[in-house]
Amino acid sequence: MMFPVMLLGPFLSSILLTRIFDGRAGLHDLFQRMGRWKILPRWYAALLIPPAFVLAILFLLMTFASLAFAPNRFFSGAGFGLVAGFFEEIGWTGFALPKMISPAKTWLPPAFLLGVLWGCWHIPVVDYLGVATPHGSAWLPFFLAFTCAMTAIRILIAWLYTRTQSILLAQFMHASSTASLVVFSPSAITPRQEASWYFLYATALWLLVSFLIATGRFTSLQTPPE
Repeated sequence: MMFPVMLLGPFLSSILLTRIFDGRAGLHDLFQRMGRWKILPRWYAALLIPPAFVLAILFLLMTFASLAFAPNRFFSGAGFGLVAGFFEEIGWTGFALPKMISPAKTWLPPAFLLGVLWGCWHIPVVDYLGVATPHGSAWLPFFLAFTCAMTAIRILIAWLYTRTQSILLAQFMHASSTASLVVFSPSAITPRQEASWYFLYATALWLLVSFLIATGRFTSLQTPPE
């Protein structure tokens, strides 16, 4: 019951608030950014980050910890990712992120804050939907690991958006992230094991974010679309 609320909340509020604050011109700009797909191919390659990292972590755990961590193959679950990515990113990337970024300042702190808020948005479903299993007493470790992972993903989404101004690419990245978790999450592990592998996944994502920062891949300001 909460899943539609999670999807429609950011979507409907972004449409309403864009109309209130930016008028028809703002809505036109929003839809134009949603349709921006002519960008450099290398940015689409970033969509492989979530599935590659999820599979790498699970294969390592399956090899060195337990066969219970073998990746699932729930491929029809990819539909959850497509729906979540399409609707939610209209709010998170289409409306919220541009309003939070100052033209003269870096986008990184706002993206971090938005990632934490995005994680908190999932609090009502962590022990009900989550990855389709209740977490019981492990709900807090799972939620913290999940929020750390989603904050890193949000920074990557913001990076792609600030470089391309494409909401569509952000939608695809969100879809890739959610679909990877739904499709490959092991089904035979305990809630604490699930929290553990999410923590490792979050760690890997943050190592990537740290590498991108250290090597100057993240620019300080918004740049023209590429």
